[in-house]
Amino acid sequence: MPTEHWPVYSPFAKEHFGRGKAEGRARAILIVLDAQGFEVPEDARARVGECTDLEQLDVWLRRAAVAASIDDVFLNG
Repeated sequence: MPTEHWPVYSPFAKEHFGRGKAEGRARAILIVLDAQGFEVPEDARARVGECTDLEQLDVWLRRAAVAASIDDVFLNG
C-alpha cells in the first residue's frame, strides 16, 4: 500500500525538497500580491525569492492575503 509520508534522510534530498517548498511559497506570495493589485518592487521580489525560511514565507503569505499595502507584508520581518 503506498504511503503519503516520505521520510527524507539524505542532506541532499532535504536541501532540494526544502528549496522546492520555499520556491512554491515565494511564488504564492507574489501571486497573492498581484491578485491584490500591488506593484511589487524588485527589492521585495528579490527578498521573497531568496528566502529559504519556510516559517518566514508563511508569515508573508498570510500577511499578503490581507494586506492593504506592500509595507503591511514586509514590515517587522
